Amino acid sequence: MSNAVSALNGASSNGYVTVAERGLVGMVTLRGDLASKELNDAVKSVTGQEVPAQRAIVHGDMSVAWMSPDELLIVCDHAKADQVVSDLGAALKGVHHMAVNVSDARAVFAITGEKTREVLAKMAPADVHPDRFGMGEIRRTRLSQVPAAFWMVSETEATVVCFRSVAEYVFKLMSVNSVAGSEVDAF
Repeated sequence: MSNAVSALNGASSNGYVTVAERGLVGMVTLRGDLASKELNDAVKSVTGQEVPAQRAIVHGDMSVAWMSPDELLIVCDHAKADQVVSDLGAALKGVHHMAVNVSDARAVFAITGEKTREVLAKMAPADVHPDRFGMGEIRRTRLSQVPAAFWMVSETEATVVCFRSVAEYVFKLMSVNSVAGSEVDAF
């Protein structure tokens, strides 16, 4: 059996914010009827979290993010992702759903610094002003030319998730957009 490795082996970049790959993070995609009692009960029993509202993310031992009208992303410890899929399958037996461990198909980054929102704004066609994008919200959008999702961990830190196949591109994009001297003081 091979050992899992992250997409960029913990790469980091220091500009006017710090960009760092977070390493191995567990992620499970759950698709189904988000309004159904069965799915809501299964998510609560497996993750300890309620199904979040549209464009929201809830945190605890596991995080649960709304990704689309029929899709959630469950963020957990990398080693527990297969068990989360199994537990969801058992809890949703007989209920139409799909639960898949997508951990190794994704890359996760942290952007940290006072101007984190500015770096996001340079790359994404999303309003990230604090009045429009607060804690507990997630944006599924794109960064320049590739799909991604992000949320604020604090007022000075964001988590960014992208496909593993574009991890190097996203890392370089975030690094270039945070080079010292390129600040635009948008916020």
